[in-house]
Amino acid sequence: TVDESELLTVPDGWKEPAFTREDNPKGLLEESSFATLFPKYREAYLKECWPLVQKALGEHYVNAALDLIEGSMTVTTTKKTFDPYAIIRARDLIKLLARSVPFEQAVRILQDDVACDIIKIGSLVRKRETFIKRRARLLGPKGSTLKALELLTNCYIMVQGNTVSALGPFSGLKEVRKVVLDTMKNIHPIYNIKTLMIKRELAKDPELRTQSWERFLPKFKRKNLKKRKEPKKKNTKKEYTPFPPPQPESQIDKELESGEYFLKERQKKRKKMEEIKAKQADAIKKRQEERNKAFIPPKEKPAVKTKKVSTEKKIDIEAIKEKVKNAKKKKLGALPEEEVKLKMAADEKKKKKK
Repeated sequence: TVDESELLTVPDGWKEPAFTREDNPKGLLEESSFATLFPKYREAYLKECWPLVQKALGEHYVNAALDLIEGSMTVTTTKKTFDPYAIIRARDLIKLLARSVPFEQAVRILQDDVACDIIKIGSLVRKRETFIKRRARLLGPKGSTLKALELLTNCYIMVQGNTVSALGPFSGLKEVRKVVLDTMKNIHPIYNIKTLMIKRELAKDPELRTQSWERFLPKFKRKNLKKRKEPKKKNTKKEYTPFPPPQPESQIDKELESGEYFLKERQKKRKKMEEIKAKQADAIKKRQEERNKAFIPPKEKPAVKTKKVSTEKKIDIEAIKEKVKNAKKKKLGALPEEEVKLKMAADEKKKKKK
């Protein structure tokens, strides 16, 4: 008995055998060709590297032509071409060259284990300013985010104009497309880069190959920090009524109601002039009032009288009298009576001893 997991896994270092002339000795029956346009700024570079392009495609027996007048590149098969997929690889090569991918990287598309993907991002965002900001977010500061993505996916990525060109293995291209589309949907690429780093570490463990990785992968929740702005004018629905609204009065109806309709033209003109003069008089009056405001003195605040603090204190006369009596009895610097008697007794004792 053999485990199904062992049958599904591909052995490490296994490669599909190369397609040779022995596999298709008679060659192709029909001639195929592909053409693509390139921008004006790529003309000088393509002119320089075109001999190398012809040499690389010549190994697979595919002709390449550069038309500088029309601004196009064309690739066609020949009678010696034996690989039917070579023309598709040649088509991808000229597409990558038109999208500003350097020749050194674009030539890798002719290898069997390398594929390419050109992701169109120009129509994913409405506003041009928002599109430029999100495209810059994909590049990161000094291209650090793009470099990290290249290392994790083993792909070469080129962001140019309204497209992102990726070149590498199929598994890596799938991840690159997901990251690019998420970035244009306002999901920061750092979240996808963290997920790719965790997957890279989990792939090294042979025990986890058959298990689900959902428990290890981070789950990021969206946070809407800003509340939705409410409109200034709110449209309130009126109650439904089967009857139509009343017809607005015309100018003639208004004149008939006020009696103006029956006046003569001279009277109408005079009335209009009186109304104009009345409006002018009101305007002059208001203007004069505004001018006179500068000459009106401001109201003064009433002066607040400060209360004098009473320095006089009630004097206790009886307490002063008692102090004076006690002072009269005592002489200044004199000792009290008890101390005087003790001193006298001590002096007498000393005299007796002598």
